[in-house]
Amino acid sequence: QVQLVESGGGLVQAGGSLRLSCAASGSIFSINAMAWYCQTPGKQRELVATISRGGSPSYADSVKGRFTISRDNAKNTVYLQMDSLKPEDTAVYYCNMRTIVDYWGKGTLVTVSS
Repeated sequence: QVQLVESGGGLVQAGGSLRLSCAASGSIFSINAMAWYCQTPGKQRELVATISRGGSPSYADSVKGRFTISRDNAKNTVYLQMDSLKPEDTAVYYCNMRTIVDYWGKGTLVTVSS
């Protein structure tokens, strides 16, 4: 059974940095895109960043220039480096890995204090 496990969330002051990681365990093959989403109470899950199998990244406008997504295909792991954090970045962050099936992690909470 495939599981995605996120780590790296926590409490940080505005202007600070966090690095999220998401590792897949189990039999997962031919991962195409990997992505990070965020969700706040009462809102739909939103795409933060995605990275193709070949390593091409794409970002939501709100995080461009501040967040960096990367992946290690050998480790089936995706990262999100979050710099210059703002209070509005506060959310639960979920990783996603896409094969012929979509896999999701359970989320990690990021709280940015002002």
